[in-house]
Order: sequence, then C-alpha cells, then structure tokens
Amino acid sequence: MDAATDTFVSHRNLLFTIAYEMLGSAADAEDVLQETWLKWSGVDQSVVENHRAYLVRIVTRQALSRLRTLSRRKESYVGSWLPEPLLTTPDVAEDVELADSVSMAMMLVLETLTPTERAIFVLREVFDLDYDEIALAVDKNPAAVRQIAHRARSHVASRRPRARVSASATREALSAFQRAVESGDLQGLLDLLAPDVVFLGDGGGVKQAVPNPVLGSDKVARMILGGMLKVSGWTMEPASANGHPALIVRFDGELDTVIALRIDNGLISGLYAVRNPAKLSHMEQATALRR
Repeated sequence: MDAATDTFVSHRNLLFTIAYEMLGSAADAEDVLQETWLKWSGVDQSVVENHRAYLVRIVTRQALSRLRTLSRRKESYVGSWLPEPLLTTPDVAEDVELADSVSMAMMLVLETLTPTERAIFVLREVFDLDYDEIALAVDKNPAAVRQIAHRARSHVASRRPRARVSASATREALSAFQRAVESGDLQGLLDLLAPDVVFLGDGGGVKQAVPNPVLGSDKVARMILGGMLKVSGWTMEPASANGHPALIVRFDGELDTVIALRIDNGLISGLYAVRNPAKLSHMEQATALRR
C-alpha cells in the first residue's frame, strides 16, 4: 500500500466509529468513509503534520454535512426512528466506555443533540480529543467548543442510562428474556421488565411495527407474546449489537428483526426492535460472514 492508503487503513476503525456515532447508520458511515478517503487521497501528505487529526477533521465535517440531511429525512420518517444496529465483536464490549457510547440507549440520547453538539460530544467524551483539535474539526474557536461541550455533557447526563450494568448481568437478562418469549411465559417476562419499560419498534413504513412507543410492563409483555403467537417459523439467536447483547429474530431463516435491550437496576427498561430492511442489510451481511 502507498503511504496515503496505509495511513487511512490504520485509522479506519476510529473514523468509522466517529461517523457511526454521529449518524446512527452504518450504511451512511461507510459512505462518509468513502468521501473521506476521496478527499484524503487528494491531499499532499508531506504538508500534513498530524495525519490522525487531519482525517478526524475530514470525517467529522463530512458526517456533519450528512447529519443535517438525515435530520430532514427523519422529520418525514414513518413511525419511530431507531439507529441502525451494528454487529460488534466481544472486544468492543470489553471496552466499557466505547460499548456504552454506541448502545441503542445512548444513540437515542445523542439524537436529542444538535448536529454540532453531537459531533463535539462524541469527539470529546468518547474519543477524548482536545478542544483545539475539535475546534478545527467543527470550524469553531476552542472557547465556543468548551461551552458547547459543557452544554451537551449536561444534556446527555440527564438522559443517559441510570447505572452501568455488567456484561454478564446483561447476558443473563437476555437469556432469561429469550427463554420467556420462546416458552410464552407471561409471568416470567413480567418479572424481567421494569414497571416503566418502553418498547420502540422501527419498521420504516416497510415492515409492520408499533407506530408509537409502548409503555408499561404489562402492555409490553402481552404485545410481545401476542405478536409471536400469531406467526410460526421464527427463531431467536443471541448476538452482540452496539457493544451489548441483543437478539436476532429470523422468520423462515431470514433476518427479520434485531432486538436490543437496555438494563437498569437489574430489570429491562428498554426494548428496541429494528425491522426496517434498509437498516438490517449491514447486519445481515456481517452475520452471513460469521456463519
């Protein structure tokens, strides 16, 4: 590989994660990486002092531009919008900070920030970039970046998951949830759900999904079991999505739904079911490669 390619490849995982956390879409993150590479390949490498900082600047600006476009699309989105689930490896889950930052629950919190707030929060809180470096990436002065970072941090802190849960506890909750659903055990399911649990479904207007959030353990449990009993030929398998355990639901062998869980105080407080086929293509390709 030539020097430009070698440098880009060595930073690719970092650049992809930045783009994904800003956009909530693996497909769009890949597009942003392609745009970043095209710009990077045209740069005179000899005049760039810090290659990593320069690449971060490019990918951040490309992601910001795309994020503003996506924000307009989401205004006309049918039903609830959820981030595109990302199949992750065990080493991501071992990096607790990174796993928490890409979880479905956190990605939804990031959706409540403005594009610039989101970029600054991701670069500062997740990747610990200094304010001067972030300022160059978002085209603002360091003092403004500090103010925005403080505002974004406070905003996220009031909405993020209440307590960190160990990976083993989350896996246990996932296994118990899978057993309860597969056996049709209503009481077992109720015992796992927090009283104020919320269920969000994303079909994108293409697949059937609940149009609005479903709140409360009784409503959520009966909706899940009722939906599963109406059809046959479905299977569930555990997976790691967005740094946390999740379930992949298949109908007649075809990937249909990815369900991510949020755990608070030992109970399932959030269920995020993505059915939109456009958001599952990346996951489908990744699972096929691992089989």
